[in-house]
Amino acid sequence: MAGLCGSFKACHCCTARIGPSVLDCDTAMLATEAARALRAGADYLHLDVMDGNFVPAISFGANVIGKLRAHHPKVFFDCHMMVAKPEEQVEQVAQAKAIHPDTKKNLLQFTFHIETTKSRGKTQEVIDLVKQNGMLVGLALNPATPVEHVLPYLDQVDMALVMTVVPGKGGQSFMVDMMEKVRHVRAKYPEKDIEVDGGVKVHTVDEAAKAGANMIVSGTGVYKVEDMALAISTMKRSVELYGNGLTEDKLSPLRYDKDLAGYAAS
Repeated sequence: MAGLCGSFKACHCCTARIGPSVLDCDTAMLATEAARALRAGADYLHLDVMDGNFVPAISFGANVIGKLRAHHPKVFFDCHMMVAKPEEQVEQVAQAKAIHPDTKKNLLQFTFHIETTKSRGKTQEVIDLVKQNGMLVGLALNPATPVEHVLPYLDQVDMALVMTVVPGKGGQSFMVDMMEKVRHVRAKYPEKDIEVDGGVKVHTVDEAAKAGANMIVSGTGVYKVEDMALAISTMKRSVELYGNGLTEDKLSPLRYDKDLAGYAAS
C-alpha cells in the first residue's frame, strides 16, 4: 500500500508516538503497569494530574511522578496538568526532570490548560516558568475552547494537546469534530508535536492520524484490550501511514503480546 498522507493534506515529519494514560491501569502497581506498556511498545507515559478543582477527580501529584521517575529514568513523561493553578506545581513536578543519557533529549514535559491561565492573564508567565525549571512545555485546550486561544503561544511551546473528550467526565466517545483543530494547527506548524487525548483507540486513531496528530494518548485502548502490543503497534502504524506518508514496507512492524519476553497469558 502506498503512503497516504498526501491524500489528507496532513503530511508532517513528526515522529509517531503512543503514550498510554496510566490512569486506566492498576494504579496500585503503577511502576509495574508502566513497564508493561513500555515493554509492549509504548513510546512515553502520559501522566494525568487532577486536583479536584479544574476537573472533579483527584488522581496523583508531583510526589508520585518523582517516585515513578526512579523506576523509569530514561522514559519521557508527559505530565498533563489538569489543575486550576498550574504555576503552583511547576517547581514540584520539575523535581522529576531527566535527560536521556544517549540522546540527550529532555524527558519531562509540563502540559497545562489554556483555560486555567488565559482569564487570569498568566499564560505567558506559566510558559516562562516551565522553561526556567528545565522542562518542555505543552499547551492543552478543551473541546469547548476555540483553537484561536492557543495560537498566539504555539511558537513558544513544544507541543499542542487537543482534547477529544471533556476532561474529568467518564463514558465519553472520541470527538471527531475536534480534528478540525488538529488540522488547523498542523497546517500552521508542520514540525510541531500535536497530541490528542480522549477516546483514542484502534478503531478511532485513523481520524487523528489523518488530521495530523502524531502523539496519541490512549488509556483503555492500551490497558483494557486483549493484546496491548498489537494495539500500540497498530496505532503507531496509523500515524506513520496517514501522517508521515510511509509506504507499507516502511511501517513499524505489528507486535503481539505473545512474542514479548516474559509474557504470561492471563
